[in-house]
Amino acid sequence: MKTDVVIVGAGPAGIFTALEMIRRGSKQKIVIVEKGQPVEKRSCPKAKTGHCMNCKPFCHITTGFSGAGAFSDGKLSLSCEVGGDLPQLLGTELVQSVTDYTDGIYLEFGADTHVEGKENTEEVKEIRKRAIMAGLKLVDCPIRHIGTERAHKLYGDIEKYLLANGIELYFGYECNNLILEGDECHGVIVTHAGKTEEIYAAHTVIATGRRGADWLEKLCAEHNIAHLPGTVDIGVRVEVRNEIMEKVNKVLYESKLIGYPAPFKNKVRTFCQNPGGFVSQENYDNDLAVVNGHSFKDTKSDNTNLAILCSHNFSVPFNQPIEYAQKVGELTNMLGAGHILVQRFGDILAGKRTWEKELAQSNVRPTLPDAVAGDITAAMPYRAMTNIINFIQAMDQVVPGFASQETLLYSPELKFYSNRVKMDENLNTNVKGLHCLGDSSGWTRGLMMASVMGVIMGRHLAEEK
Repeated sequence: MKTDVVIVGAGPAGIFTALEMIRRGSKQKIVIVEKGQPVEKRSCPKAKTGHCMNCKPFCHITTGFSGAGAFSDGKLSLSCEVGGDLPQLLGTELVQSVTDYTDGIYLEFGADTHVEGKENTEEVKEIRKRAIMAGLKLVDCPIRHIGTERAHKLYGDIEKYLLANGIELYFGYECNNLILEGDECHGVIVTHAGKTEEIYAAHTVIATGRRGADWLEKLCAEHNIAHLPGTVDIGVRVEVRNEIMEKVNKVLYESKLIGYPAPFKNKVRTFCQNPGGFVSQENYDNDLAVVNGHSFKDTKSDNTNLAILCSHNFSVPFNQPIEYAQKVGELTNMLGAGHILVQRFGDILAGKRTWEKELAQSNVRPTLPDAVAGDITAAMPYRAMTNIINFIQAMDQVVPGFASQETLLYSPELKFYSNRVKMDENLNTNVKGLHCLGDSSGWTRGLMMASVMGVIMGRHLAEEK
């Protein structure tokens, strides 16, 4: 097959690359290959069975059109300060401008017009004051909340739009390698239904998302694609009663807090806050079970969950940060017999494991019913665990009751951001014709910034012809 542009991965970065090329009037032939399924065929059997089925050959929550976005709570961060380091590459003014533009596209396809976190100025000031006293920074970031169920429809409408405008979408196609001649990329090698095919293209866009980070890391090493070891985040998913988070949920919806707790001074942050939400499990291709969270627009629980993540940056001679985080996850999975572990914060401080009967007696009931009560400290590295404990205690000064005995910690919560692929301001790598976008590139984190990077890529490619 021959095409002008081949995009590997139908997550936000790949989708918005194609979408922007259409909006710019490009007549180039665009092919998107995705190893998962279209939105309308993606479904998680856990809704019926009550527990994770470890679906093969891939997890429907993380793989398919729109990537993990279709099953996430669908929060769009409207500030370029949040969502990775793209402003370092392209400049704050450009990235914020494209963020506003991309937000407009989401609105066109049905995103909620309401923006969280813009009102209640005096109450925000009070929360910020408490954060400062606790040694934390409150990041201002308006949030547009799509909601898990509405994200399905929104991305489904985008899928239909791409097809109606001539974009060729190939589902069930897994990319194995690049077609290279010297320092030029001429396309990709894919597998479908047991058969290997070659797709030749003038431009190859790799946008495989967070779950494709490990694969892209190996690709960079094999083909000398210039890169640096990236950051990995190791942490937990915290769950408390809505009453504890009531004020923050009302005023900010999502409180983005950053701290550098003693003694290690590593960056620790909150991420993906879900008022009235549900803790969920995702499975990676290597049977690694990780915890996540989401919230629906219409269906609510009695709890709020959010991630607390500790950033790890390694220096020479170590250059395998993703493998390091995976080992932490594998050890935790081993302790939970393949399931997510959950432990009460008070039990961690007391140096004991949590038992199922103790969970049953608590005010906070787990929204992930098949999580296994146990001891996450037996697998979590000392440095990360110390950072998390100290950060939670600092959070308690901002949100009284957050560090209570019954607060639940689920593990492992891992975020792989791949190596940071070296690119210029036009998103060109050192291999001619090859571009890497989104979370797999190491430059973005989350729906909005991955979408923004796709828009910028689409603009550059649209100028080609």
